[in-house]
Amino acid sequence: MNLYKYASPATFYPLAGKIIPWFQIPAALLFATGLFVGFIIAPPDFQQGDAYRIIFIHVPAAWMGMFLYVLMAIYAGIGWAFNARLASMMASSLAVTGAMFTALSLITGALWGKPTWGTWWVWDARMTSTLILMFLYIGFISLQASIEDPRRADRAGAVLALVGVINVPIIYFSVQWWNTLHQGATIRILQKPTIRGSMLAALLIMLAACWFYSVAVVLIRLRCIILEREQNASRFAEVGV
Repeated sequence: MNLYKYASPATFYPLAGKIIPWFQIPAALLFATGLFVGFIIAPPDFQQGDAYRIIFIHVPAAWMGMFLYVLMAIYAGIGWAFNARLASMMASSLAVTGAMFTALSLITGALWGKPTWGTWWVWDARMTSTLILMFLYIGFISLQASIEDPRRADRAGAVLALVGVINVPIIYFSVQWWNTLHQGATIRILQKPTIRGSMLAALLIMLAACWFYSVAVVLIRLRCIILEREQNASRFAEVGV
């Protein structure tokens, strides 16, 4: 099977349409399961009570916001370096979903902070760097939208995306490098988690739900971008542009 043929937007378009349902349905089931476990089965926190339950939305959203930015930068870089149209289109598609998750993490973080810390917002390292991530997403989307030529827009967006990657490790390690209101990581790869099993299960299920959702939504948007750009390319070719 020749997988390289799917690097063409026109060839990948029907394949994406077949893939999408395989992620839409699991995403809905995982969201329903994760919310049930997190808001019904998981016990109250001994310090924060029921207010902590917003982490089942906040933490997966924050993780996805960072992960999707790195993924966006990788695709944008590939598109720029190898003139790969599909990779650049994928970066554009990822930007909107990543911005949505980052905005959700900021909003839920404020809702969590008010009862926990007594304030909606503080300019600490984690919150400020996450806000910068949101601005990077907005900048990427706005920059591409402001340039009419898709190829030039992709190149300009790639530069911004690659430069902005440095902000992702700053977000992740900010609680270790500076004094912040945020607690340290409760889930570590090489260490035992510091939260109860039902809480951990809810977090992981919600993270999986966000991942399946992201794949489905990104592919849906990618198909729209392919249609738009391929139609524009055909129109430009007809008038000799």
